[in-house]
Amino acid sequence: MTIRERLQEIERESLSPHAALSAVSAGRHLAEPPCPVRTAYQRDRDRIIHLCRAFRRLAHKTQVFISPREDHLRTRLSHTLEVSQIARTIAKALRLNEDLTEAIALGHDVGHTPFGHSGEAALDEAYRRYDPQGSFKHQEHGLRVVDHLERDGAGLNLTWETRQGIVQHSKGQADLAEVLAAGPQSTLEALVVSVADRVAYVNHDLDDCLRAGLLEPRDLPAGLMDRLGQDHSARVGTMVEDIIAHSVDSPRLAMSDGVVEAADELKTFLFEGVYDREELVEDREKVRGIIGSLFGVYMDNDAALIEACERVPDNARARSRLVCDYIAGMTDRFAADQYVKHFLPSNFPT
Repeated sequence: MTIRERLQEIERESLSPHAALSAVSAGRHLAEPPCPVRTAYQRDRDRIIHLCRAFRRLAHKTQVFISPREDHLRTRLSHTLEVSQIARTIAKALRLNEDLTEAIALGHDVGHTPFGHSGEAALDEAYRRYDPQGSFKHQEHGLRVVDHLERDGAGLNLTWETRQGIVQHSKGQADLAEVLAAGPQSTLEALVVSVADRVAYVNHDLDDCLRAGLLEPRDLPAGLMDRLGQDHSARVGTMVEDIIAHSVDSPRLAMSDGVVEAADELKTFLFEGVYDREELVEDREKVRGIIGSLFGVYMDNDAALIEACERVPDNARARSRLVCDYIAGMTDRFAADQYVKHFLPSNFPT
């Protein structure tokens, strides 16, 4: 018996009947010989960490604040690691497949654009301008990244379960109550990551806003903090422990009415009191200008596109798809550098 087979046996003996077992995975698009040591989901996790360049670029992509000078504010990569930790804690407590949960969590945001959700909206707008049938959503692009763009077009060949978790993780501004009521779309592990994503960002975005001085402690709704906790750790703990307590041995995830209502109130507070603040709205307009302008450059200038992507597709729709993929993969600083390169004077001669 190989080590992998022993691990699969341990899964069968120890995990919940509602967990996804690696031995009965729906498999990969391209069949591969099994690893003698790692399960299928462990291989997915390792491929995202070791082979996925989009994962590494998350270190230089916006979470909330664009190009912050404060070194301790979250990036898209640190957000991903916090989601992974929260999701693994929940999965372990519920006896779900921790390896699958970790793989989905690490891969869930690899499709994100530069400049966070502002960049996502701007890229969707620019892409539609050149292809009215096109659209950009980071979760759908994440699947495109792992299936088609990584490893020079070969993709990572992840399992069906990990791929479904990546494409299904985003819930937009929907309340957690709605997400929980809908139940799992594929695996329970995928739903754990989706909920952990919300737990992570409402708490760490609040923490970052306090650190950055965008909010003061006196600005926080007192009643809400009384219900969830007076500091970051307490608030995360309240939500995570509530999910676990109400989901043990269940095929669904659940939370108490009081905590899920408080979590949704915190999300609403952040959207109304932070994300739509004048300072951040001004930055969104700047991002819209950068993304839209770069899209136009690569659509109209063959030399610029060849320099960037080494080819020019023979029709406008294929070209817009290539440009969308290229801009989506940029980090914040690379996108800003490209904008400077194409739209600001070169100061030549030096």
